[in-house]
Amino acid sequence: MPHLQFEFNRSLTDAQKAAFAEQVRTLFSQVMDTGTDHISISIREFGTYNLSIGRVKEPEKGVAVVNADIREGRTMEKRRALTLGFMELINRSFNIPVTNMYVTLTEHKGEDFHLFEKYLASWQTGEDPLADLK
Repeated sequence: MPHLQFEFNRSLTDAQKAAFAEQVRTLFSQVMDTGTDHISISIREFGTYNLSIGRVKEPEKGVAVVNADIREGRTMEKRRALTLGFMELINRSFNIPVTNMYVTLTEHKGEDFHLFEKYLASWQTGEDPLADLK
């Protein structure tokens, strides 16, 4: 159950957040070769100067920080594609320069992700980890 956390130094409308979350779920599912029902997304908003990255000299243009807790097992190529996909989506959705973004991926064993009904197994290609609950 990935937990994808997005932090922005600007306010977003509910419609923007809903559309962005749906696009993030689709991107994650396609790149990481899994279903969508188990994807958890947090969106946090901060004031212009309450979120920073050392290299960003003009925070007024926007800053985005992403932390993604994911199950281990994906290749570096998949993880890099996901990271660049997040950056492209943020840029397209909110016009934040890609140089004003920072993404951290943290990998966990499947058994570290819990729902009420069960914990997740290790990742497998083409899986839908909640298929047995549908």
